[in-house]
Amino acid sequence: METPYWDEQMETLAPEQLKDLQLERLKDLVAYAFKHNPGYKKRFATAGVKPRDIKKLEDLAKLPFLTKDDLRRYYPYGLVCVPMSEIHYIHASSGTTGKPVVAAYTQKDLDNWADLMARSLWAGGLRTGDILHNAYGYGLFTGAHGHELGANRIGTTVIPMGAGNTRRQLAIMQDFGATALAATPSYTLYVAEVAKGLGLDPKKDFRIRLGFLGAEAWSDELKSKIEETWEMKTCEQYGLTEVIGPGVSFDCGMGDGLHINADHFLTEVVDPKTGAPLPPGERGELVFTTLMKEAFPVIRFRTRDLAVLTEERCDCGRSLPRHSRILGRADDMIKVKGVILFPRQIEEAIMRVAGTSENYQIIKEQTVPLTTLRVLVEPTAQRFAAGKLDELAKRISQEIYTMLSVHVTVEVVSPGSIPRSEGKAKRVTEAE
Repeated sequence: METPYWDEQMETLAPEQLKDLQLERLKDLVAYAFKHNPGYKKRFATAGVKPRDIKKLEDLAKLPFLTKDDLRRYYPYGLVCVPMSEIHYIHASSGTTGKPVVAAYTQKDLDNWADLMARSLWAGGLRTGDILHNAYGYGLFTGAHGHELGANRIGTTVIPMGAGNTRRQLAIMQDFGATALAATPSYTLYVAEVAKGLGLDPKKDFRIRLGFLGAEAWSDELKSKIEETWEMKTCEQYGLTEVIGPGVSFDCGMGDGLHINADHFLTEVVDPKTGAPLPPGERGELVFTTLMKEAFPVIRFRTRDLAVLTEERCDCGRSLPRHSRILGRADDMIKVKGVILFPRQIEEAIMRVAGTSENYQIIKEQTVPLTTLRVLVEPTAQRFAAGKLDELAKRISQEIYTMLSVHVTVEVVSPGSIPRSEGKAKRVTEAE
């Protein structure tokens, strides 16, 4: 009988054994970074910590946090721990808000990444006979390459399509018989929108049964819409360029959080304001330490992603700890009339109203000393044709108020008027 696990030993390791393994690898990591990188050695000295001071997992808190700004200061190779001759691949973030964050990989790093992605994709149901249409952007972005590595390790056929040229995407998906899709959630729905505009039915005219989606926060309502539109099972993939790319955690299909590949990544949850550690079950900021990376290890990297951690065994049989789906980013918190909210919560409210589409935009307007929001929402073509759009706007506004206890201005705009993205959707903009 086919096993549900790619690496059963690690995926079902007893919690005590997992913690022992993490501690062993943490000690090795700290000693390794201290020995091979002057930047880390200086950071540890400033914190008054030496490798011998790490005697238990809790001692990790003695080490300083690493932030995205820190990584930019070390740009491009300041935290690399191996000679450049041993680096086989380099990836980087988009760098839209400054210098990009660089990720470097030795051959061993690439092998580990392939195994972690195979573990993640296998849990979602990808198998040797599948054909994976990879619509993540190729290039410095980690998403496309990570999915390709994992699918190749499984033995799955990969179509390395990349992002953009959506009509050609559809033709290739049909002609090549793709059974799985790797893309951002927003682009997955945009592809379906274009397909319908061409007279195609995503359910009937394609063979897609699995969607491996990630790289942006998305609500449960959007997840349900994608699954209904394509008649596919969606499997969330979570990762960060700074940590490794996709493959940090994965959706097992039970709908109760994402399993962390904890034999490779040590996870903390901290208060996003103070950095104080929080226990399992409380919402806070995810912090990751890479336990096995050679080229570019990161120690206590603050992700700014907010989630809840649990260490309880999952019904799928895996003992790996889980974090909830990303609840928002500390960077994306918006304070409106004293209420803290996140774009994902607004998306959830919009999607609960019949006749709305997944296309919306949040416009922040500063009216000192307050921030106000204006939300643009596209209805479905059928609902737009029915008219009475002011009534629809009112219902959306009421739903947002019911969920978040804050009034926002809602404008219903014509279908197709909000810009689409072939990568990560930009949901929040500043008023001009």
